[in-house]
Amino acid sequence: MPPMLVAISLDLGIPLSAAVQAAGAYFLAYGVMQPVWGVVSDRVGRVRTLRLTLLLAGLASIGSAFVATPLLLGISRAVAGGFFGAAYPSTLIYVGDTVPLGVRQPAIARLMVGVALGAALASAGAGLLADVTSWRLGFVATGGAALVLVVILRRLPEPEQPDGPRPTPLAMLGAVARSRVTLFVLALSFVEGMVLLGTLTVLPPASEAAGATSTLAGLLTGVYGVSVYLSSRMVRTVSMRRHPAWLLGGGSLVLVVSMLLLALSQGPFAAAGAALLVGVAWVSMHSTLQTWATEVLPGARATVISLFAGALFAGSALTAALVAAPAEAGRYDLIFLAGAAIAVPLGVAATWGRWRWRNPSPGQRAAGTSDD
Repeated sequence: MPPMLVAISLDLGIPLSAAVQAAGAYFLAYGVMQPVWGVVSDRVGRVRTLRLTLLLAGLASIGSAFVATPLLLGISRAVAGGFFGAAYPSTLIYVGDTVPLGVRQPAIARLMVGVALGAALASAGAGLLADVTSWRLGFVATGGAALVLVVILRRLPEPEQPDGPRPTPLAMLGAVARSRVTLFVLALSFVEGMVLLGTLTVLPPASEAAGATSTLAGLLTGVYGVSVYLSSRMVRTVSMRRHPAWLLGGGSLVLVVSMLLLALSQGPFAAAGAALLVGVAWVSMHSTLQTWATEVLPGARATVISLFAGALFAGSALTAALVAAPAEAGRYDLIFLAGAAIAVPLGVAATWGRWRWRNPSPGQRAAGTSDD
């Protein structure tokens, strides 16, 4: 949606801030509903939850193409985001259920590559459609792809679930609330969403304000996906040889540099360079935080992962709400400077916390608790 924000505002005759707020409604619903879908997937199965929500999300996304007012746009995007919100935690929990701990971070890094390449393709395609035809076709294409996935995922097997009675959702939430390290990781995810995902939301309209077309803005954002793909091998190598804190520290440093670059200029070359750096930061930081989230409270993994993903996109939604007015005024330099200021304590806290943390003992794993 970000590469189409300017086109949407022009076509509907609304301020850019209103289009940004519609994107924020999508991200907010996407984030808020993820813990709900985590609980649902525990009860009815990962794959079944994924297929049902993709069906409803696809229909809602197609419906977004036919709105004529900013209110209906915000509502339709929120509905689509709420159902699409099941995809991220269900997929990540599936990896946690089926991939051994020793090779889980490389597997999650590969998953992030797929997500990033999909985002790059969608970003470039959305910008091209907004320029050549209509932004409405972007929503139709997204919805159609979701419906195709509903059919394809029929072949995906459900992961095996442990025998015996399952803890209630309230018991799982109680375990999370009692684990200080889990709450710490969730807070890091929220702030990461503010900076990393918030940047990807603001970057296309910022580059368009600097003179880029919608197509070029989409392609510039697509550089991020290429960067994730190219840097993932490096991150997998480092993750096997170094402590995860190295990836968090290095990734946060790269993130700060990208924010400062965008604060200086939002022109095509600066935007492409920043997108390249954000891709490196995403693979380094996010895959490490995600792997950490699968480890901190093994007995409540599905709940933790859902809350982690929800916090990530809730942070992104907050950024969309906070930057709507500055973006309308064209003050993108202040937006990215604020991002750099937030990225510094994020990197310090994440690096320090991961360096101090140690895996739970076998007894704690069985009990669903962790060291704090």
